[in-house]
Amino acid sequence: MLFVLGALRAVIELIGLCLLGQGVLHLVAGTRSGCNPIYRLFSLLTAPPRHLVRAMAPSFVSGRMIPLLTFMLLFFLWIGLAWMRTFV
Repeated sequence: MLFVLGALRAVIELIGLCLLGQGVLHLVAGTRSGCNPIYRLFSLLTAPPRHLVRAMAPSFVSGRMIPLLTFMLLFFLWIGLAWMRTFV
């Protein structure tokens, strides 16, 4: 059980760091970020969680807020898994 929690936490951490990297690349490259292969790799890795958050979010939430909401959800999941590991 401890291994499963650790592995899940590592995957969530990887996706969160990819979201951060994608945001930094978007700030640096601007509108040309879609041409950057690293940005596209990060986008590929973060697409499933972003689509999940988009499906869960109410309709009034703008598309620009989805990456931030995804990062917040991943962060709270990461903290929750760390808290769960203390009890296992």
